[in-house]
Amino acid sequence: MPHLALGFDLGGADAAAVEAACFASGALAVTFSDARDDAVLEPAPGEVRLWPATRVTALYAAETSSAALLIDLAARLGVDAGRIDARCIADRVWEREWLKDFHAMRFGRRLWICPQHETVTAPEAVVVRLDPGLAFGTGTHPSTALCLEWLDAAALAGRSLVDYGCGSGVLAIAAALLGAAPVAAFDIDPQALIATRENAAANGVAAGVQVCERATQLPLPVDVLVANILAGALIELAPQLAAAVRPGGDLVLAGILEIQGATVTKAYKPWFDMNDFRTRDGWVALTGKRR
Repeated sequence: MPHLALGFDLGGADAAAVEAACFASGALAVTFSDARDDAVLEPAPGEVRLWPATRVTALYAAETSSAALLIDLAARLGVDAGRIDARCIADRVWEREWLKDFHAMRFGRRLWICPQHETVTAPEAVVVRLDPGLAFGTGTHPSTALCLEWLDAAALAGRSLVDYGCGSGVLAIAAALLGAAPVAAFDIDPQALIATRENAAANGVAAGVQVCERATQLPLPVDVLVANILAGALIELAPQLAAAVRPGGDLVLAGILEIQGATVTKAYKPWFDMNDFRTRDGWVALTGKRR
């Protein structure tokens, strides 16, 4: 069934009030999107951060009168109706439509993340089959990309590895396909654990990736620990994560803004010889060798 979409710039209006006005006028869904390709960096706990230039799109049933709806919504928002544009959206299989913009990506020399609708034919390619889902981690974020590049370059065959904060499980699955064993994955988000199990099965490594609901279930210590979470959590968890890596083992930390790198490095220096691995788009990945 087609839908009617009304769009306008948020400007300086309160996002919650605008959303409430749209729903009060009969909207089926309200979306906030970036109108100018601006970056939104890590929000504080409990903070909802939008773009400096934000576009609002409200979706309505197609049979709604666009003229009457424009007048009603403009009145609720306290703006001129001329600021709101209307367009008809044809019906599509929306669950798959957005995947058209997600394509196979290479990380390093041989590691690829590939959606189900594409094929990788590169020689010696190691392919992780993954469609974007509810859990974080497809390789599109710089932090995930940096971790994947480290995994591609590392000698992982026969080495035990933990993916701490696994999200979609992409790092654990990539490690297993690259020869790491055994591999374990942990996350505090139940949806992430479901996604990791499903993605591991889809890639034929379910038997080689242990999904842990509690950190106490992780088979520690390990040769390699990868934690792609947030800087604050990494600092708080430093003693526990250090204890999880055996002497001579490797640590990979990501989810860190460049300006946070020195602080995270300082938190791990009592146990590790720390180095910057690589930076990308304002994010840094750190590596450490356990003393």
